Amino acid sequence: THFASLGADIAICGRREDPLKETANSLTDQFGINAYYETLDIRSPQDVEGFVENVFNIKPLTGLVNNAAGNFISPTHKLSSRGFDAISNIVMHGTFYVTHSVGQKWIAQQLPGSILSILATWIWTGSAYVVPSAMSKSAIHAMTMSLAVEWGPKNIRVNAISAGPIKTLAASAIGDAKFLYKWNEDHSFLKRNVDIHDVGNSALY
Repeated sequence: THFASLGADIAICGRREDPLKETANSLTDQFGINAYYETLDIRSPQDVEGFVENVFNIKPLTGLVNNAAGNFISPTHKLSSRGFDAISNIVMHGTFYVTHSVGQKWIAQQLPGSILSILATWIWTGSAYVVPSAMSKSAIHAMTMSLAVEWGPKNIRVNAISAGPIKTLAASAIGDAKFLYKWNEDHSFLKRNVDIHDVGNSALY
C-alpha cells in the first residue's frame, strides 16, 4: 500500500486468484491507481516470461519487489528431496526467474529500474529446522550483491531488506511467536520490533 498511496500503479501475481483480485480492487478503490493482477506459478520460467511480457505490454515496470516465500518446519535429517525442492523452487528459483526476466527487459530497452528483495535474518544467524528456506534466502542475498555490481552501471539498483520478526496474522501462528517477539525486542538496538510501516518506508527509500 505504501507504493500505491503515493500514486504508483501496481502489478501483482500469485497462485490464488481470489486474494489477488481482492487486493487489486482494494488498491484501486482506496488509492485510485491502476492495479493489474495475474495468477502465476513462479516456479515455471515460461509462465514468468509470459507474465512479465503482459505487464510490459501495458507499461514498462519501474520497480520489482521480490517477496516470494515458502517454508515449513522440519528436522533436516527427516527432510525429503521433494520437500527441499518445494521450498527452493519457489524462493530461490522463482525469485531468480522473475528478476532475470524483468532485468532482461530493462537492459534490452535501456530503461532504469529498481529491484528490492525481502530476505530473512537467518541468512546471517542460521536457523534450525528451516534449512531449505535459509539456504534459498541466502542465495537471494548473494544474487542481490552480485547484480548490484553487474547491473548497477546499467542504472538498475538492486537492494534487499531483512526486517526480522514482524507481528502479522500469519506470523502469530508460529509456535513460540510471543517468545520470539520478546527476545527480539529485548536484544535489538531499537528495543522494539519493527512493523509493516517500517518495512514499507524502507522499501520506498
